[in-house]
Amino acid sequence: MADIGPIVELSSEECWALLVENELGRLAVSIGDQPEIFPVNYAASDGGILIRTAEGTKLFGVTVNHKVAFEIDDRSEREGWSVVVKGHARTLEHEDEIAAAEQEPLKPWIPTVKRNFVRIEIDEVTGRRVRFGAEPEPDYTE
Repeated sequence: MADIGPIVELSSEECWALLVENELGRLAVSIGDQPEIFPVNYAASDGGILIRTAEGTKLFGVTVNHKVAFEIDDRSEREGWSVVVKGHARTLEHEDEIAAAEQEPLKPWIPTVKRNFVRIEIDEVTGRRVRFGAEPEPDYTE
């Protein structure tokens, strides 16, 4: 097997496969000039990310600024990976959308009532896999 280096860019298909098989991520929003980030449960389906949330800062954040980022990652002792989604979030308001969202396998992390659904429409998805190791010696010949 050829040495492919410590960083490998993931294809859109690989990123999407990781999004589908996981259920915990981080939602990043901007309120005013302050960034905020929240751990959230999610479901990836129909080309987007679905989040169920209670009233509060997360919901307010996506209503005042629809541009959001979403990230998932994982690691082992030898390697890790990260997928970042950039997109536009919107609160679901139509009864048919809400009914469909209620059928998704969104398992609450915290046992509180969450009556609001937010969908992130994906504009861009990127990811990479990294192999851990010691920092190489600097090359002073350059």
